[in-house]
Amino acid sequence: MSGAELFQRHFDVSRETLDRLTTLEALLRKWNPAINLVSAQTLDDIWGRHFLDSAQLFHCIEETPASWADLGSGGGFPGLIIGILAKEKWPEMQLTLVESDKRKSAFLINAARELGLGLKVKPERIEKTAPLQADVVSARALAALPKLLEFAERHLGANGTAIFPKGERWKEEVALAEASWSFTSEPRESLTDPQAVVLKIRGLKRV
Repeated sequence: MSGAELFQRHFDVSRETLDRLTTLEALLRKWNPAINLVSAQTLDDIWGRHFLDSAQLFHCIEETPASWADLGSGGGFPGLIIGILAKEKWPEMQLTLVESDKRKSAFLINAARELGLGLKVKPERIEKTAPLQADVVSARALAALPKLLEFAERHLGANGTAIFPKGERWKEEVALAEASWSFTSEPRESLTDPQAVVLKIRGLKRV
């Protein structure tokens, strides 16, 4: 089964969306030797390891958000995948990608243009970026949960949702975060790793 077929089996998307994902794959392969956007060992499983893993965050949000902020977007995960899916499903949603690495942010700007995505890229540090007041905040492989919650507090709007994929030690991270934060967390089993989850966090407050 090809990567595109695997993706389509999980997420019912249009041919245009699959074409954009294929274009993104080509862009990643072109830029990766110079910038190291993703681990070279994962390039042969880019549809599963990166595309599918990122897309599951999009499908954890049931109601269409007005705005979404992806923090530490790196090589575009999940930010560019969110942008590609939103173009088909939620075309009015405002999407902002925050990435302080100038070379990676240049890739994100270039990829967004080639993919026809109307998103914004902020080449800034997360803690220096003006509060984005987003309905949804995401981050993938960026930091431990306590630090992610600091970032989320800065950039989430009222009643917003934070969504973070976490590995097999996610329960330890939640327990550590609960020492400083009050929140509700809904873990969903990851589609790409049975030991991992996607944490959906609401009601975030400092204690």
